[in-house]
Parts: sequence; structure tokens; C-alpha cells
Amino acid sequence: MRAPILVSVAAAAGLLAGCQTITPEQRRAADERQCLDYGFRRGTNAFATCLQRIDLNRDADRRAFLYGDGYGPGPYRNWYGPGW
Repeated sequence: MRAPILVSVAAAAGLLAGCQTITPEQRRAADERQCLDYGFRRGTNAFATCLQRIDLNRDADRRAFLYGDGYGPGPYRNWYGPGW
């Protein structure tokens, strides 16, 4: 009788763990680590450019998710294609 309850609690905990958000400080630290892994040195223009490109790519990914390419379901798209 306890097994189904434990399984349900474990499943709920697993789902909630997947909903964790990342803070801006954690995102910045991850971006800096990635640029350092690429070989850029902190304090250089190339390092700043690397950080900027990561941020621009993240924005582009967000826009692509929100607006889609027009050929699939998305939050602001119909089911078919543009203009259908």
C-alpha cells in the first residue's frame, strides 16, 4: 500500500526538480566558463565578444521557440504554415 504513494512522491519530486530555474549569476558564470573553455582570456575584447555572441544566440533561440519558423505548432502559430 505504501509503494504507490512512494512512487507518486518520487515522480512528483522528479518533475519538480526539472522545473528549476537558473539565476542570472549562474548563467553568467556558465557563459564565462564556456568562453574560457574556448580559449579566450578574461578582460579581452574577444572574451567580451564571446559573451555577447552567447547572449545573442540565447535570444535568437528564445525568439525561434516563441515565433517558430511558421511550419509547426508554437505558442503563437497555427498548426499548418504561414498564412494558411
